[in-house]
Amino acid sequence: MTQNSNLQTGVLSSPADALLARAISETLRAAASDRARLFEKLVRDIERDMAAHPEERPWTCVIYTGTDGSRIFRGGIGHSLVIDPTGGLWRARSYEDFETTYAFSEGTCKISTLTPLFEQMREYVPQPCAAWDGHRSDPESMAGRQGSGIR
Repeated sequence: MTQNSNLQTGVLSSPADALLARAISETLRAAASDRARLFEKLVRDIERDMAAHPEERPWTCVIYTGTDGSRIFRGGIGHSLVIDPTGGLWRARSYEDFETTYAFSEGTCKISTLTPLFEQMREYVPQPCAAWDGHRSDPESMAGRQGSGIR
């Protein structure tokens, strides 16, 4: 078998991956009442950092307030992070893990409401041995229990 040195993986990574993992870890260390505000700030910082590097894969996040008061951070690749009203942090699929209503006007379609379905999500919980160490870029290292509803 011959090797082709021109082969490349189709998997794209981004410096934003490590920044997001760090933001999740930092948010989990914060007081529950401060988490939504802190995470929003950290997400906006990531957006600014990535906008300064147009050669990298684009990184976007749209923030919504759920019908239950949760803060929903929807990324551009089909995943969302949700901070529930008690400060719990959850990983969600952007479409399957929400009841969504839409508003149609002037030829556009926009999200009107999002109701989180926590029982389908995974909750992030701090893991002392999996804390962000400056090298880990996998936010799943912080993944906790399968959705059991809001605590």
